[in-house]
Amino acid sequence: MSRKEQFEKILEYFKENKPIAETELEYSSPYELIVAVILSAQCTDKRVNIITVDFFKRFPDVKKLAEAEQAEIFDYIKSCSYPNNKAKHLSGMAKMLLNNYNGQLPNDVDELQKLPGVGRKTANVLASVIYNQPAMAVDTHVFRVSARLGLTTNSKTPLDTEKQLVKYIPEELIPIAHHWLILHGRYTCVARKPKCEECGLKELCKHYENQVN
Repeated sequence: MSRKEQFEKILEYFKENKPIAETELEYSSPYELIVAVILSAQCTDKRVNIITVDFFKRFPDVKKLAEAEQAEIFDYIKSCSYPNNKAKHLSGMAKMLLNNYNGQLPNDVDELQKLPGVGRKTANVLASVIYNQPAMAVDTHVFRVSARLGLTTNSKTPLDTEKQLVKYIPEELIPIAHHWLILHGRYTCVARKPKCEECGLKELCKHYENQVN
């Protein structure tokens, strides 16, 4: 099977079996999403969703967050990983968003990366989820699942994985394909012991093929 056919069959499987796939972070505006995504680094979405309930009551918009002291931001997020760094990033992000972008989240991946706490992965998530752009965010799940399925070969970096994926995934499917791969990695193709026997993709999977043979 060619690489192109491999992609087509795997994408077809997801289309049929997971027609709706979206972020598990809870948000109601671009501002809330950028906060949640910054908090989600090295932290579970479940924990972030608990934290943001009170956080958004206290800081309902970018202006309120920009006015806040870093110490107070820290108090609201101290139960997540790296709260000191994230408090600093959230404060800086809000100030820059207000001062440089009139409080509006830019839709350009390069512009988004100028914001504190926003790396390429986060920028791609925001561009994809908010603006439905063909931006492929690569986290640990996407990196692992892509390699196991054989969608990527010899990829050493998230950027390399991103380039290989966008080469074969149709632009209009990239936003949802990001979520397909994340959710598959979160619940089926888990890191330590993938649930191969219950996986509908095992017949197409290079990792499973190597385990069996």
